[in-house]
Amino acid sequence: MRVFTGIHCVLFALFDASERLDRTAMAAQADYVRQAGADGVTVLGLATEVGKLTFAERCRLIDWAAEDIQDLPLSVTIAGNSVAEQTELIRHAEAAGAAWLILQPPLVGAYPASEYIEFFARVGAETRLPFAIQNAPQYLGRSLSDEDIAVLRARCINFTLIKSETSAIDLAGLVTRVGGSLTILNGRGGLEMTDCLKAGCEGFVVAPDVLPGVVACYRAWASGEIDLALLEYERLLPAASFSMQSLEHLICYGKRIFGARSGIAICDRSPALRPTEFGLTTAGAWA
Repeated sequence: MRVFTGIHCVLFALFDASERLDRTAMAAQADYVRQAGADGVTVLGLATEVGKLTFAERCRLIDWAAEDIQDLPLSVTIAGNSVAEQTELIRHAEAAGAAWLILQPPLVGAYPASEYIEFFARVGAETRLPFAIQNAPQYLGRSLSDEDIAVLRARCINFTLIKSETSAIDLAGLVTRVGGSLTILNGRGGLEMTDCLKAGCEGFVVAPDVLPGVVACYRAWASGEIDLALLEYERLLPAASFSMQSLEHLICYGKRIFGARSGIAICDRSPALRPTEFGLTTAGAWA
């Protein structure tokens, strides 16, 4: 049985005017995600601006998400530059009731693939939870090849998913290589969504700004209504393309598209890409 297919929404970190995490806004975001029809919720991803959060804040967001999402499965992205650091965060995620984990490669240094395979295998051995790796070279600057992923899968029984950030063409190659043994999810804000589904993608992890459109497209595709799925993709694509110019652009403008749709005020935590007047007008139009 394939696990955790479908549409998972990675929560934005929402701050107040003093740059503190906003508990009320985070709860409202979780309610928006549930109402939009997400199949699961992810926290501490790149869209959560995890690099700007202290360890205590990361744990706080895990706890809040676990409290707010009710019966949806929670996945937690695990970042850290050592096995010990990642293991410490895993322990908190386990205690909060996380259903699965997404491991990021350490961002310190640059090493051969064998070193990252060993790192992931050691971290994965510290938990019984199913885990994915986030394979996102354009965002993280390091990744594993399809062959490397197959090697890691052979070593780790609980390595059962992959969170890819890749083109539909590259994803098709991944499906061919390891699709029989891993649940393959893609990201990239839903870009190339219908082509990824044709290639064998089994779900997506996206931010709240594109969630309603991505859910509508996926539901139509899964029910065999391909023409409707293509129409839904056509509708969501301009806003997704606008948001996904870069990670900073997503956090600046994608978050504001979400804020306009949900009625949640958006404040930035420094350092941040600051919106321009034209950017705000454009984001408002796509919202």
